[in-house]
Amino acid sequence: MTRTRRAAVKPSPVFAAIVATTVVGGILAWRAAPDSALAHAGVFVLVVAGWVVTLCLHEFAHAYSAWRAGDTDVEVRGYLTLDPRKYSNPLLSIGIPVLFIALGGIGLPGGAVYVRSGLFPRGTQARISLAGPLVNVVFAIVLLAVVRLFGSGEHIVFWAGVAFLAFLQVTAALLNLLPVPGLDGYGAIEPFLSAETRRALRRFATYGILFVIALLFVPEINRAFFGAVYWLFELSGVDRVLAQYGNGLMRFWL
Repeated sequence: MTRTRRAAVKPSPVFAAIVATTVVGGILAWRAAPDSALAHAGVFVLVVAGWVVTLCLHEFAHAYSAWRAGDTDVEVRGYLTLDPRKYSNPLLSIGIPVLFIALGGIGLPGGAVYVRSGLFPRGTQARISLAGPLVNVVFAIVLLAVVRLFGSGEHIVFWAGVAFLAFLQVTAALLNLLPVPGLDGYGAIEPFLSAETRRALRRFATYGILFVIALLFVPEINRAFFGAVYWLFELSGVDRVLAQYGNGLMRFWL
């Protein structure tokens, strides 16, 4: 079974190229002086490419969990290759989330892979839904731990970029865990709802993330949400100012 699983997971050259681009961005940021043109370029590449890597892994986690539970369609559709071109909606999964981190520093969750949820028991369906946000949680913890342990006054540009990438993971995890149709938080509780409730809410799945985005434009909700994000972020001992500096460096056009 282990050998079969390894054979099914075939990371694509496209995914490898995105990882390589992230590394290049990291190298540029590592070598850059604060507030230089190289600092802006390095952090932009590091954050955007790094974010795409985590989006691919987020969707892969859904697909792999479903595949292990018996949904062989995810392999046929190419979801186990981590190739973003294979997603059911690359614009929603990659394009719009990248646009939002560029415009507003929000780690917007993507929605990309179709799994045959009807195949599984309710608990399995919930685990498949939660597998994606778990990736964001793990990345947030790892990145913040690295910054906390190794970040210092030297190479501040690089550490600011990594801190901002960690900040995006926290925002994505919190957003995605909201019990709103179309998001993974709702996907985790949907199997436990009555059939009538599921049918009534299913029509709103396409608009759920748009509803959440609209709410974030309400000043009180925006403050409450980002207050929660920064509270969780600073539990690591990393100062929010470092992430804010990384955000400023990435958005070089402002």
